[in-house]
Amino acid sequence: MLVGSNGSGKSTLFRLIAGLLEPQAGSIECKQRAALVFQNPDHQLLLPSCGSDLLLGIRSDQSMDQRRERVEACLNQLGLHGLATRPIHTLSGGQKQRLAIAGALASNAGLLLLDEPTALLDPQSQRAVLSAVHTLCHHPTRPITALWITHRLEELNEADGAAQMDHGRIGPWATGRELRQRLQSGRSDR
Repeated sequence: MLVGSNGSGKSTLFRLIAGLLEPQAGSIECKQRAALVFQNPDHQLLLPSCGSDLLLGIRSDQSMDQRRERVEACLNQLGLHGLATRPIHTLSGGQKQRLAIAGALASNAGLLLLDEPTALLDPQSQRAVLSAVHTLCHHPTRPITALWITHRLEELNEADGAAQMDHGRIGPWATGRELRQRLQSGRSDR
């Protein structure tokens, strides 16, 4: 996870990694397919049903049966079993965010770039999204990598690694718990 104040460069870094922005100098090498998941899932869910939206990210050289199987597998991984035909507008905020993550998985992304994915969610949905990503990252046979921007210090407890970003620079990495303690003690000293 990455934490930092507004304007520290976190979202810009994600856009650079995802290839949405070109670096002004230097280069970025990402060996895995990266998928960006926005804070507001309504900004990336485009089609009327869950299944049709996921089909957008699946290679078209696969048979329709293979593509449908992939849709169901991605929905199942995110706790959205049986929702392929469900209209997106009927989903809760947490379900929409998990659907956006399922869309990233459908595209075979090995790196999820999660830009404050819990910011607009109620506490229960926040926990569901955090748990889903944690499960994906610790999958026994095909784990993915996730880089997560957060302002919620309690979310750091779930991070395998965390760093603070300030003025476009990433500080030293620590466990999420260590960084949370360091940030909280720094705040209490003020």
